[in-house]
Amino acid sequence: MTKTNRSHSEPLCYNKNDVKIMSKLPLYNGFFKMIKYTFCHKLFAGGWSEPVEREMFERGHAAALLPYDPNSDSVVLIEQIRVGSLEDHSPWQIEIVAGIIDPGETAEQVVVREAEEEAGVDIQRIEKVTSYLPSSGGCSERLDVFVGEVNSKLASGIHGLEEEGEDIRVHVVSRQQAYSWVESGKIENGASIIALQWLELNHQRLRSCWLTRDDG
Repeated sequence: MTKTNRSHSEPLCYNKNDVKIMSKLPLYNGFFKMIKYTFCHKLFAGGWSEPVEREMFERGHAAALLPYDPNSDSVVLIEQIRVGSLEDHSPWQIEIVAGIIDPGETAEQVVVREAEEEAGVDIQRIEKVTSYLPSSGGCSERLDVFVGEVNSKLASGIHGLEEEGEDIRVHVVSRQQAYSWVESGKIENGASIIALQWLELNHQRLRSCWLTRDDG
């Protein structure tokens, strides 16, 4: 491909109308799906690309929530075995609660349900953190991330749905301890890192807002 020295002070506003999808070939249809795309797209230097072939993993969209107790300044984390880390140094991962969004559900409904199923806690108030694409190079999943208010004194034990093979252990730790696990690399899950980094930047405002409402 010919390279140019053209630079732009502002990014080009390309969108899905600047892509031509030529074909979508199903490769696998199970709990998740694999699809082979053939497409062309506009080039930054002008014109159109040659046909590009890419396999894409379709696992649906998901939502995740960091349960946070503003009174004790602590968080509720969960630990469970993950197939993606079976051959890593630790197959058991420390994460925030999360679940796939089923048809007819909102992201908020998912995280409220998952908090009860995975950690045994009820969510009182929710604040949106972000929405992002975890691995857009080969996966269509979009993940909505939230922080939710909980009473951490009620969080303990082992949870999960037996019919889904879940075996989930609950941890209640201080916000400072949880963030130190991010810094040390003990927490490796992307959504968990994002949520804990956001909380580290916003915990004072969040506590002021939630605790003031309780007092008023």
